[in-house]
Amino acid sequence: MKKKLFIWILKLVAVIILLQTLYFKFSAAPESVYIFSTLNAEPFGRIASGIIELIASVLILIPRTTFLGAVLGALTMFGAILSHLTLLGIEVQNDGGALFVLAVLTFIACMLLVYFYKNDFVKLRQFRI
Repeated sequence: MKKKLFIWILKLVAVIILLQTLYFKFSAAPESVYIFSTLNAEPFGRIASGIIELIASVLILIPRTTFLGAVLGALTMFGAILSHLTLLGIEVQNDGGALFVLAVLTFIACMLLVYFYKNDFVKLRQFRI
């Protein structure tokens, strides 16, 4: 019972953070435009990452596809973390490092979900359309 609750908390943490950023990406908020301009990926990178994060969020919430969504979310957050460490810096536009911390939290939550759902990898390999 405790494990199920912990897994749902991980799912909610990842999904809430991923979905919360969509408003900023899809509304072309100045912070988001600044980030993706710095990465030379504005506007396509901003919109594409928003779509990927939306797909990852939906997949995480569906029990059958949680593993796949968690992998997608972890890969996306790994890219965000690398961007912060190499190009953006930990602190972006005086945010106190909040975006970096949210990326790290989401990455950890997704990686823990990958661990808990690792047996679903075999099921994905057997999936047929």
